[in-house]
Amino acid sequence: MINARLERLNDYPFQRLADLLKGNDPRSNDRPIMLHIGEPQHQPPDFAIDIIAGDRKRWNLYPPVVGTPGLRESCAGFLRRRYGVPASALDPHAQIAPVAGTREGLFMVALLAVTQSEGGPKPLALMPNPFYQVYFGAAAMAGAEPVFLPTSAASNWLPDLDAIPEETLRRTQVFYLCSPSNPQGTCADLAYWKKALELARRHDFMLVADECYCELYYTPAPPAGAIEAALALGPGPHGHVLDNLLVSHTLSKRSSAPGLRSGFVAGSPHAIAMLNRLRVYEAASTPLAVMDAAAALWDDDAHVEATRALYARKYEIAARLLGGRHGFYQPAGGFYLWLDVGDGEAATRALWSEAGIKVLPGAYLTKPAADGSNFGKPYVRIALVQELEATEIALTRMSQVLDRLGTSRA
Repeated sequence: MINARLERLNDYPFQRLADLLKGNDPRSNDRPIMLHIGEPQHQPPDFAIDIIAGDRKRWNLYPPVVGTPGLRESCAGFLRRRYGVPASALDPHAQIAPVAGTREGLFMVALLAVTQSEGGPKPLALMPNPFYQVYFGAAAMAGAEPVFLPTSAASNWLPDLDAIPEETLRRTQVFYLCSPSNPQGTCADLAYWKKALELARRHDFMLVADECYCELYYTPAPPAGAIEAALALGPGPHGHVLDNLLVSHTLSKRSSAPGLRSGFVAGSPHAIAMLNRLRVYEAASTPLAVMDAAAALWDDDAHVEATRALYARKYEIAARLLGGRHGFYQPAGGFYLWLDVGDGEAATRALWSEAGIKVLPGAYLTKPAADGSNFGKPYVRIALVQELEATEIALTRMSQVLDRLGTSRA
């Protein structure tokens, strides 16, 4: 009676974290500070809140699954400004699919891209390791076998594309890539995106570019995007510049608005038409007022600059309090720290019980190897999502606890 594929879904990382910390309450009376989940605690701009509050007459209407024309045009406008996409290469009404946050879009594209072949080999879904659990869940429910591609500092914490076996590529039907990466915060350059898209076109699979952190960068120039690689390579095997590519964006990180559940997917007209055909059946659309607020947020870049500056200040605090220890480095993008603390679970328990700081063990984001070893075991992921004062308090306590544990690693 129950879909057997659900048996493949392991406990979500945050449930594992709850189990790890169960009965291990903080001993201090200090206020606990949550740094385990990538949920920005800053308020989104007032103008977006005002748009939603001012809509009193349309809550009786079903919102269109494909989004409003204005929202699609605002999403396309963002891509034009951010990546220099010419108007001729992007039709907002045929190539943009608003989704209820990127999680919905990332899940649905696996159902879009994966095709079962009667009697043939099982299709594969590639993803970096560490991985976002939605990639795995989407692959499992679509009937694909997930393949976890190792990452390391030597490969800039991105999968080594040259190391993927030809046989694996022949069976691949979807490849998830995140840049800036979660949790390491490194960014794919244009050459990397071009190589990944060339592989997708040569082997006819879908490259899914998860670019939810693309506006949070700390480099002189914005990091490259997958859509820029498509523009550089030109039309693909089916005659469109976005062949074999879907790019995913969200307001959750860009605008500190995860509660809006508003993002979008861009791709070729055929891929977006098929995605919308699929979404009509599950109909996870956001209210009209939220769509109007989202359009205004995509149209405005000033609040994003302020948000980026705020995260840069948090990294300055982290560098002052943790620099030179625990494997600290300044990432190129995102809002995480990926610290080497020797034993991620032990450090997580100690940080919670001794300092009331909740973080996430790196092993909960990383698929173990066949021999049971897990290269994420020494790490913890820390989300710098609190306000500045809370961030400084949390990192001060954290530094003291980690130093007492003797996990100091350069």
